[in-house]
Amino acid sequence: MTVLTVAPTEIYESGDSALRVVAISQANEDNWLTVHRLADWLESCGAEGLYGAVPTYDSVLVEFDPILVSARQVRAFVKLGLLELGHAAEGAQAPREFDVPVVYGGDFGPDLELVAEHQGISTGEVIRLHTEKTYTVRCLGAPAGSPMMDGPAFPRPVPRLKDPRLSVPAGAVSVAGRQAVIAPAAAPGGWCVIGQTPLSVLNIRKEPLVPYKPGDILRFRQIRSEDFNDFVGRELEPLELERLELERLP
Repeated sequence: MTVLTVAPTEIYESGDSALRVVAISQANEDNWLTVHRLADWLESCGAEGLYGAVPTYDSVLVEFDPILVSARQVRAFVKLGLLELGHAAEGAQAPREFDVPVVYGGDFGPDLELVAEHQGISTGEVIRLHTEKTYTVRCLGAPAGSPMMDGPAFPRPVPRLKDPRLSVPAGAVSVAGRQAVIAPAAAPGGWCVIGQTPLSVLNIRKEPLVPYKPGDILRFRQIRSEDFNDFVGRELEPLELERLELERLP
């Protein structure tokens, strides 16, 4: 039996209705696993007054109703959860995989050449580095559940745009710093847009609104600009669902 390695944590009050739990080990993966498993435990423990737990890369915001429960009590719930994680075997659900077709450069990726110039490599090398690895969704960010991921193995961090765009289209595939992301919905943005996927990522008629969750795996795949419209109207789905849909075709 493999026991989950629980990273050491620090707990801070965040206003009068939330606590912020920060994992502080030197192992980024242990930090990430700890805060996400803790968030899952808090969501399912049934403690009165807890509204929710929002995990990121190395911290989790625990929201509560101060009329129903005190910060001291929530702190005790958190410590109990960490203790439970320390005795639990690793048994998380296997991650789902997503294939993300992308048109790079041109009108679809207006910052591709800028990123290549900053990195001192060719645009083809930017694309190669972006498509050669798989990406773990670390957390969901703004807007609309954007999948926040560790970025490609570029030589150096990618700077944000000096003048952010007033609107970045849905499906924009962007990089900044050491991170990568897809925009589920149109919104302002200062990240460098290197491509765009024609797949719909956000569906406001479904729950959850986006198909992936932290821990799932995305892989980007280059397609030609002339093939973009072949994918328009299709939704981003786990690979197993895509295979089932293809099997149902006559």
